[in-house]
Amino acid sequence: MKPTSNSDEDVAAVLQSSESEKDSTSNEEGEEFLPGNEEPCSSSEEEKEEAKMELDGQWRSKNGEILWCPTHEETLPYFPSSILIPGPTHYATARISSPVSAFDLLFAEDLMQLIRHFTNLQGKRSIKDWKDVEEEELRAYMGLLILAGLYRSQHESTISLWDGVTGRVFFPATMSQKRFHQINHALRFDDRLSRSGGRENKLGPIKDLWSKWSSRLPKFFNPGRDICVDEQLVSFRGRCSFKQYMRLKPAKYGLKIWALCDVKTAYAWRLQLYTGRSETAKRQVSQGMQVVLDLTDGLKGHTVTMDNFFTSFPLAEELRKRKMALVGTLRINKPELPPQLLNIRHRELMSSVFAFSRNATLVSYVPKKSRNVLLLSTKHREPQVEISGKKKPQIILDYNKCKGAVDHLDQVCGNYSCRRRTRRWPMCLLYHMLDVSCYNALVLFTAVDTEWNRGKNNIRRLYIDQVGRALITPTMMKRNYLPRTPFALSLVLQAQGKEQRMQEKEEEQQEEEEEQQEEEWESPSKKRKQCASCKQRKRIITNCSRCGAPVCKIHLKTLCGLCYKK
Repeated sequence: MKPTSNSDEDVAAVLQSSESEKDSTSNEEGEEFLPGNEEPCSSSEEEKEEAKMELDGQWRSKNGEILWCPTHEETLPYFPSSILIPGPTHYATARISSPVSAFDLLFAEDLMQLIRHFTNLQGKRSIKDWKDVEEEELRAYMGLLILAGLYRSQHESTISLWDGVTGRVFFPATMSQKRFHQINHALRFDDRLSRSGGRENKLGPIKDLWSKWSSRLPKFFNPGRDICVDEQLVSFRGRCSFKQYMRLKPAKYGLKIWALCDVKTAYAWRLQLYTGRSETAKRQVSQGMQVVLDLTDGLKGHTVTMDNFFTSFPLAEELRKRKMALVGTLRINKPELPPQLLNIRHRELMSSVFAFSRNATLVSYVPKKSRNVLLLSTKHREPQVEISGKKKPQIILDYNKCKGAVDHLDQVCGNYSCRRRTRRWPMCLLYHMLDVSCYNALVLFTAVDTEWNRGKNNIRRLYIDQVGRALITPTMMKRNYLPRTPFALSLVLQAQGKEQRMQEKEEEQQEEEEEQQEEEWESPSKKRKQCASCKQRKRIITNCSRCGAPVCKIHLKTLCGLCYKK
């Protein structure tokens, strides 16, 4: 029986009729009601409560757990906690003296030793004439990868790179093409035969290297007040159990990485590789929340900017307990939103509606027709809107300023990326690690040495060039077999310190030849005479150095200094 009115009299009539129609076997306490008789009572009470709340100036969220207010009178002010001094840590500052020293902090010796150990193990198993790779040679291999990215030659074939005419001088000067292929083929980061974990250990082939490298990133840099959390996609189309498809990314397919970056410098402070959902684990309801909490572990006093995949009211409350603020966009289906922010049918363009709680602020902005932009912030506590222009709220202005840190990191790494074509996803991750290490090292080094190439637009290119050269120079100094091409040979001799001595010897030989030529061709009397061997008249000034007889160029024989003495 459905009521036609929400008045108290109709509700009483509904309850009386439902009690009279109860079955004789029902409980005496009256706990059970016929279907449809309980809902009108509860809905009427809810409508009454909603009307009362609107009169009191309060809005209830869709899940009924949060009360919002259109004014900020009861909202508490925001006082950010203190943070560490932004920039390189004291540990990093004391150890950075050159461009390559900053790179060595991130890609340290223990990582090189790990790669070297498993590469030699694989090389002995798979390559017949394998020669163990030394640490300097491995660093030279990575230096060549970095220089290939600098020259935008990462997709160029090695035949072209090592060519004497069209190639680059550094490649044949550092190592042979065959040796480069051997190292590239044998490069490994674990022992496949002793790997444990089975299918559940998806990151097994590079797990140790990735965990050691990623754990070093936060040690050398303190992020500023504003940080950003977003996702990266490392391009890869080969076989991988946790390869992701993201239609909005340029690469479409690849390996997903959750990243936390400093907004001012785009320093990659913490990276987390997403290996997909485990077959035995349950589906994560709040995956975005867990990712943000993991990435921001150990921080306080910062403002975290994120997109609508991560943002939620429970996450904002959890970050507030950690003394951090949140600024992020919200999806329209979030249960913490009040219905008053979702109805934009009669809203004016470029209008803003705010909703406040004690520690958070919601804003609904209409930039164009049928477009509703929702943001949540625990940093902003007042309804601030820009006066001119598009009249955007201050929350949106701050969000737009801080949202692109991870995208900027992708851009700068992609400009001079060392990624080469490969079917092995661990190699794809190694290339990404080198790209991020080069950029982070640049941030560290320029913060320590602020006058280095100051004012130049191509400072990152200059830095990568110096790091690549520093990595390959020790190997060039130890080369026994010199390259054939003259420019590569000159580069190796210069690295070995022999070029100056070779030039001095060449100059001495040239001077001796010139003196000898003058002695042979010039006559002491400088008078023309008839050639002693020619029948026809031919007046010349050259004489034989032994007998002194005049001789022309046709009958002149050239001798070296040793033969002449004999």
